Amino acid sequence: MSDEDPYLWLEDVSGEEALAWVRERNAETVAALTGSPRFKVLEREVREVLDDDGRIPYVVRRGPHLYDFRQDADRVRGVWRRTTLEEYRTERPAWEVVLDLDALAGAEGEKWAWAGAAVLAPAYRHALVMLSRDGADACVVREFDLETLEFVEDGFTVEEAKTRIGWIDRDRVWVGTDFGEGSMSGSGYPLQVRRWRRGTPLAEAEKVYEGRPSDLSASGWHDDTPGFERDFVHRQIDFWKQELFLLPEGAAADGPPLKIDVPDDASAHVHRDWLTVTTKSPWLGHPEGTLLAFGFQAFLAGEREAEVLFTPDERTALAGYSWTRNHLILSTSADVSSRMELLTPGPDGWRRAPLAGVPPLSTASVTCTDPDAGDEYFHHVSGFLQPSTLYRGTAGGDGASDSGSDSESLKQEPALFDTAGLAVRQHFATSADGTRVPYFVVGPEDRPGPGPTLLYGYGGFEVSMLPGYSAVTGRAWLARGGTYVVAGIRGGHEYGPGWHKAALGANRVRAYEDFAAIARDLVARDITTPAQLGIEGGSNGGLLMGAMLTRDPELFGAVVAHVPLLDMLRFHKLLAGASWIAEYGDPDDPADRTHLERISPYHQVRADGPAYPPLLLLTSTRDDRVHPGHARKMAARLREHGHPVLFHEHLGGGHAGATDHGQTAFNEALVHTFLWERLTPPR
Repeated sequence: MSDEDPYLWLEDVSGEEALAWVRERNAETVAALTGSPRFKVLEREVREVLDDDGRIPYVVRRGPHLYDFRQDADRVRGVWRRTTLEEYRTERPAWEVVLDLDALAGAEGEKWAWAGAAVLAPAYRHALVMLSRDGADACVVREFDLETLEFVEDGFTVEEAKTRIGWIDRDRVWVGTDFGEGSMSGSGYPLQVRRWRRGTPLAEAEKVYEGRPSDLSASGWHDDTPGFERDFVHRQIDFWKQELFLLPEGAAADGPPLKIDVPDDASAHVHRDWLTVTTKSPWLGHPEGTLLAFGFQAFLAGEREAEVLFTPDERTALAGYSWTRNHLILSTSADVSSRMELLTPGPDGWRRAPLAGVPPLSTASVTCTDPDAGDEYFHHVSGFLQPSTLYRGTAGGDGASDSGSDSESLKQEPALFDTAGLAVRQHFATSADGTRVPYFVVGPEDRPGPGPTLLYGYGGFEVSMLPGYSAVTGRAWLARGGTYVVAGIRGGHEYGPGWHKAALGANRVRAYEDFAAIARDLVARDITTPAQLGIEGGSNGGLLMGAMLTRDPELFGAVVAHVPLLDMLRFHKLLAGASWIAEYGDPDDPADRTHLERISPYHQVRADGPAYPPLLLLTSTRDDRVHPGHARKMAARLREHGHPVLFHEHLGGGHAGATDHGQTAFNEALVHTFLWERLTPPR
């Protein structure tokens, strides 16, 4: 491909010529895929799953109430609502609607989508509600009163931007937003941290900290833990490097921020008396992937003697942790299956006890704690064929068992597809450099020979591909006789920081070699054939799909890429793309440009060589994270060379590709109609 890009005009997101091209491609895809009875059945069944009343409402505790955001058939944009624990325990809780987005959108003529809320503790009356226009990352902020259930007239309000905001107290907030030239990073995130007082103009908010122009972002927040009130500033240098500062107070309030002296690739968290640090490289004699705990004041005074809460090995990694008031819940992963432990600090060190009830080949994670108020926690357990169960526990409660926790099963998701005759297995493929790569296979237990198979992957940004119940995949794929495969390739976090770093920058090809090795292993095990093997991924996983299409087209029968990165020589110039330079490399650096061109699907499209399998590209005009120009240009390039490609772009939806269940059902029906028709052609 020449240095001149003939399709740059398709990067004009809302340009008339570009949108006319989008409408033409959309019409072609709709005509090709939506006319069959299969599409209508799939769309209806997926919508049934998405709207099912039995879906677990995952709640967040705020004082006496449990809050949840819910979308269904009658509430397309959704409602923010609340209930009590006593009500939540019942089969059909009574919910109080706090904010109705359908009513708000209708009254204001805006396609509002929920983007979250920050609520001021401990009274939990005042909220900063974030509203997105049609699913974009950028949002509008408005103050909301949780007693009157109305927006606060002349309250804190911020116009549309990728804003960072949080409460300090009733009359002050930390805010970072678009204050004009130089206030936002090249990726579109705030660089300034300001303290804004109620009743004063936003533009006059006191600037407390400012990141460097080359930084990714900066933010400030207030720790309102009673007895431990303090303020922090966080500097995000790039995607993987950061600094945490404690702001001085009292007589020293005018002094400089105090840096928490941990490596810039480590993550640090302060809870009450404790500083917890997760290492990404060796530090203080501990390997990467270790979780350490320090007394916070002792650490500030120079003490570096740590309590080791977790040490990884070659098959076990830290998955995360959550504090309650007095305990720490530790989540780890052993060969990509979850384990959970309850850790309790005491005068003689840390006691630990396992949290029971996590079956093999499943995922468990904490969904909510209230670390200021008590030791309550919520966690859920899920597997590929195991609908989610939500538990509530009290760490160290009066009824605690040997696990150190008193817990109850609160909610059980219904079984929304038939699992009879299905089984889950884990296999390991050998990659090109000899690395052992895990993957899960979900499908018929006794299939007599190869069959249609869908292989899903991501391979980047420390995102682990974990077991989990997807009723959409179950209905649209598994219940119809398909086999579903999830790849744990390098670039993710399946085996900790080293697994991720093995595919950074110029080593990105390791992820692609891993994925190709799994594809070959599936064929070798007689699970499928290349003609029956479809692959799917989104965002960075969409880049993976593009790489597979251009590197190993003979391995696959169909490819689906959602909101993908595909032009790796211009990604840093498009929307949030500059923030990913630490993951991929810098196209403006000659040392990186060579490998980026090699992994850039847009630049590797060829007219000659092996035939490409058919490709379905899906994107969104309102995606302000991964530019829709990636998918647009790739479709145009493939069409130019005569390769089979279908393209569809929702005018809304953001990076998720959809903001309501109708859009999601339509997208899933497109995908699965495409896959079934390409992988099981009529005989």
